Amino acid sequence: MISFSFLDILIIVLFFCSILFIGFYTGRKTKSDASDYLLSGRKLGLFLFVAVNVSTWYGGILGVGEFTYRYGVVSWFTQGFPYYIFAFLFAFLFAKKIRQASLFTIPDKLTDIYGKKVGLASAVIVFVLVSPAPYLLMSANLISLLFGINIIPALLISLLVSIAYLIRGGFRSNVYVDVFQFFVMFAGFILILIFSGIQFGTTDFISSSVPENHLKVTGGMSPTFIIIWFLIALWTFADPGFHQRCYAAKTGNIAMKGILISILFWALFDFLTTTTGLFAKGVLPEIDNPVLAFPLFAEKVLPSGIKGIFYAALFATILSTQISFLFLSGTTIGRDFVFRFSKFEDESKLKNFTVFGLIISGLLAALLAYFIPSVIEIWYTIGSLFIPGIILPVISAYYPKLKISNKFILMEMIAAFLSSTVWMIIRDEFSHTPVLNEVEPMLVGLFFAILVHLIGMIKIILRK
Repeated sequence: MISFSFLDILIIVLFFCSILFIGFYTGRKTKSDASDYLLSGRKLGLFLFVAVNVSTWYGGILGVGEFTYRYGVVSWFTQGFPYYIFAFLFAFLFAKKIRQASLFTIPDKLTDIYGKKVGLASAVIVFVLVSPAPYLLMSANLISLLFGINIIPALLISLLVSIAYLIRGGFRSNVYVDVFQFFVMFAGFILILIFSGIQFGTTDFISSSVPENHLKVTGGMSPTFIIIWFLIALWTFADPGFHQRCYAAKTGNIAMKGILISILFWALFDFLTTTTGLFAKGVLPEIDNPVLAFPLFAEKVLPSGIKGIFYAALFATILSTQISFLFLSGTTIGRDFVFRFSKFEDESKLKNFTVFGLIISGLLAALLAYFIPSVIEIWYTIGSLFIPGIILPVISAYYPKLKISNKFILMEMIAAFLSSTVWMIIRDEFSHTPVLNEVEPMLVGLFFAILVHLIGMIKIILRK
């Protein structure tokens, strides 16, 4: 049972008020032109770049707690370490190229290289991938838990807190709110580890209290399971948030250095969250719902007031991603759908289109969160169906030697989506065939994407 003192509630309310104040206050300087509203004038410095990049990476914090509670250190090895590798590669292979392009979105680049049809297809994929629905659902569930209200008003509260200042301040407000949340999320998890260490000790307690497999890097998982998670991390190359922040950086060097420094902070935060999850497993070995591993452990170990700070950290970790995804989603609607297919050529209209996109995106996310009340199901479905079709088109857009014809790249995107969708539907028919039943829909989509891309490259070579 989770209970909150008046001081805990007060701290969390002050946290929400701080978000709104920072968002509205910093948004006063935002201009209406596209570059300023969408990318803060492309003047993002190193500190701001790192703070935003780090804070927006951990929206699924309750899922991190559940995964670590269930499986242990393998949580870091599958959902942390692979992303360090691909973020490192992204920094050297893409960051400067993206900044040099000085565009606004991934569909901008794909339209420039492959034409409007591919640009539109990529816009559909990006819009789905940056849906804030999973994060809206998590934050709404926490609000419902905290204030004892129904999920519908909780969804509306979470949405209003996220969208209100974005309408006025755009990306600049997004950045400064994320900076504040960067400090809150680290503070909360540092505090819970300090109190855990004081009450239970450190390495000796963990090693003697959790199952043996929890302390193994692979967690006793099969090589196939590990490989799949490494392949999923390829998504880093086509992450719209990474591209957005590279476009917004002052220089290509800042974008590259910012990502490299971010990796160090990700490693630190992963250490904090993984260790907290192991403590939770050791102290509370039989939790019925592991999704609540972090909240239930906080209830056990933290005193009044500190618990409020930790809950603010949970909210900060979720909301930073939710707000960034909401703005990316709104930008996709405004820039890549409405503006691109309107008769307007003046980019000053982009702010109005993006505001329209924010409202539409927010409402759609709230509906999706309400009708599919499972974060894992939303993540699994979206990732499996849409990630395979976007990775190679983005990579080839920046590396001409990998470029194929417009017709083949569109065919690749469609084939990747359809094949992963079909396999997701018929996979259960092979439940008695272990090898086939273990093949994830995302792997099927990646296979067909790579196959079509290779055929496209061979055709170009043969023509030469």
